[in-house]
Amino acid sequence: MRIPIRRDPSQTRIASPDDTMTLVEHLAELRTRIIRSLGAVVLGVIVILAAYDWVLEIMRRPYEQLCEQKPELTCELQFISPLEGFSTRLEISTYGGIILALPVILWQIWRFIVPALHAKEKKYAVPFIVSSVVLFLMGATVAYLTLTPALDFLIAWSGEGVKANFQVSKYVSLFGLMIAAFGVTFEFPVLLVFLQLVGVLTPQTLMKNWRYATVIIFVIAAVITPSGDPYSMLAMALPMALFYFISIIIGRVAQKRKLAREAAAG
Repeated sequence: MRIPIRRDPSQTRIASPDDTMTLVEHLAELRTRIIRSLGAVVLGVIVILAAYDWVLEIMRRPYEQLCEQKPELTCELQFISPLEGFSTRLEISTYGGIILALPVILWQIWRFIVPALHAKEKKYAVPFIVSSVVLFLMGATVAYLTLTPALDFLIAWSGEGVKANFQVSKYVSLFGLMIAAFGVTFEFPVLLVFLQLVGVLTPQTLMKNWRYATVIIFVIAAVITPSGDPYSMLAMALPMALFYFISIIIGRVAQKRKLAREAAAG
């Protein structure tokens, strides 16, 4: 069985001479990309394990900053199960390993989908990887800076006479979910720009529906923010709304360049 890769005959091709791959070849290619990604994650996990105490101290810092503001808080993270310390170390190492391996993972994803793209779309590989990594790190940074007010909000809403005494596993889980949620949502403009470049969306369509998009962005931010506090929700929604309009600008620039090239060629 052979799976055709449809292309516009007028555009340069980058696949095999017959532009087809068998199902077995597709599966073999997918397996190769997965193995390489997993290998990068394993190396990242080893690096984080070696620097575990330093990484844990960085993760504790938002809570320590809150404790400096409110001395009545107990800043020690505790575990209540003999295995909790070990499982927490593995959890932190896994999160960190995936983050360190992110450039490799994104590159493997891109290389897997490249055979289905035109030659002109292949040139977006480096911008795609770099922008994705940078935006993820931006989202992770915003999550990190937002965690202190988020914890303050959550502790305040626990009520009078309730003392905060966090389990290390629960704290690490919240930390990891915050980083993941912000990092992934900050990839939003990369997706929008990519869809415009391949012709699925147009800047005009996005601009026409900006009001609906803004409402949807705020609803999504309210739903997926792990901590559920208003500070984190706004810290997620406002950049996403800004990125929405930036992606429209980038899409219009790309559209004008495309029209100019077509006019020059015609």
